[in-house]
Amino acid sequence: MPADTPDARTPRVAPLPEAEWDETLKAVAATTGPLNIFTTFGRHPDLFQSWIGFGSMLLMKGTLDGRVRELAILRTAHHRSCAYEWKHHHRLGLDAGLTEVEIAALRLDLADHSWDERDRAVLAAADELHARGTLSDAVWEALAARFGERELIELVFLVGHYHMVAFALNALRVQPEDD
Repeated sequence: MPADTPDARTPRVAPLPEAEWDETLKAVAATTGPLNIFTTFGRHPDLFQSWIGFGSMLLMKGTLDGRVRELAILRTAHHRSCAYEWKHHHRLGLDAGLTEVEIAALRLDLADHSWDERDRAVLAAADELHARGTLSDAVWEALAARFGERELIELVFLVGHYHMVAFALNALRVQPEDD
């Protein structure tokens, strides 16, 4: 059953007004703009400060290249029916070298697109982590043939992190920004 997506729904937690931002939220917004994900999560300053460091590491300082990272995130956003995550990472996926055709194929069965072996392994991992909460030996071996130990660990954390973010975005009904 698909998630209850927030597109046409009222947020359960409204974004924090700029006058109430702490220094961490001000610094993040100065870099990214006042995105609803940050101004909503920023209502819990201690949690936000801890989370933003971890999320920033995965997004900007990780060992995975941008293409791999965005394949895993977009596949996770699809699995979680997270419109907010999909919208933001669609753009980031294009910036990382994914094509519109590839991004559209992330909503399809793996067999419905001619992914190369590396991409297929990443997507199979995202699929299995979503469905089973673990990886089969076959998928692990496919990943291990292409990635080092740190990348393997990071990929599992990345998919898990973006599941958690999708849960929060959907449950809090964080609205995508108007373009």
